Amino acid sequence: MTEEEARTWVRERFGVSRETMVERFGAILVAEAEHQNLIARSTLESLWGRHLTDSAQLVPLAAGAREGVWLDVGSGAGLPGLVVALLTDRPVVLVEPRAKRVRFLRDAANALGIAERVTVVGSRVESYRPAQPVAVVSARAVAELSALILSTVHSTDSSTVWLLPKGRSAQSEVDAARAKWQGQFHVEPSITQPDSGIVVATQIGAR
Repeated sequence: MTEEEARTWVRERFGVSRETMVERFGAILVAEAEHQNLIARSTLESLWGRHLTDSAQLVPLAAGAREGVWLDVGSGAGLPGLVVALLTDRPVVLVEPRAKRVRFLRDAANALGIAERVTVVGSRVESYRPAQPVAVVSARAVAELSALILSTVHSTDSSTVWLLPKGRSAQSEVDAARAKWQGQFHVEPSITQPDSGIVVATQIGAR
């Protein structure tokens, strides 16, 4: 997927105004990359394909989720969490333990005018306790699938939708997770990286 194709994908599904907001976030991300290692420098020239649209593709996969909080684990550079907040009207909680990245996420949410819907929690996800089970969980390159579920399952219920980009290891991680966790697991091909997969899971519970 070329950069223009990636931008067009967002524009066609979410409209020009939301595409423009994602573009603003991209500029904030590139500027901050001068000060901390948020994303690999080698990917700056392919920002839409590698990061922005790669994150945006999770939003349609959450179409069947109930109303409520979208929890993004290990948000780091705001991928996918801040992109989700720009493309939806959901409340979004970003959990990030690194203080410098917490500051970046809060500053970016303020700059983008979405701070009223975005909560940044400066801790590990094991310490996060939501008032109600979250509707969606996302995490990008955080941990192996079984370990990620274990660290996060206390924030969910059986209706929660899990959206977890896992790269080439998606199916093998699902196979391993099934030994410990029951539920519905599906691997969705990534639109931006055809050899990568996104784990979509529901009705998750311990065996």
